[in-house]
Amino acid sequence: MKTRHIARELVLQALYEMDVRGELSISNYKPNYFPCLDENEMDKLEDEVKIYATSLLMGTLESLEEVDAYISEFSFNRPIDRISVVDRNILRLSIYSMLKSDVHPHIIIDEAVKLSQDFSTQVNYKFINGILDSFQKKLSLEEKFN
Repeated sequence: MKTRHIARELVLQALYEMDVRGELSISNYKPNYFPCLDENEMDKLEDEVKIYATSLLMGTLESLEEVDAYISEFSFNRPIDRISVVDRNILRLSIYSMLKSDVHPHIIIDEAVKLSQDFSTQVNYKFINGILDSFQKKLSLEEKFN
């Protein structure tokens, strides 16, 4: 599972950079490019990390409108543009994962909290946990009725 955690960190850092630069779209994505790594570091990564990270990043970018709509739906007190760049992109990555992957939602939420604790402020993990927990409950209800 360390492989997937490393991949999620890479994706978060790539989303962050693209967001800050105003280049957050699939058309601006360069395959196998992660701005936080130089060529040497990239060569040292396991292929599984590169493949998983690329898949997550491309999927998140392709689903950005849908994902952002869910963030807006569950972030009652903060509009999406007022959520910190790090937290916003942790949410994007996590919601995309809940929608499209076979990873259990509780694992995704745990990973999001870890990313928040590592890359954001100490208290923001509670905000992220709350939004993702609400989103996960909505998904569970929808599955029951479909």
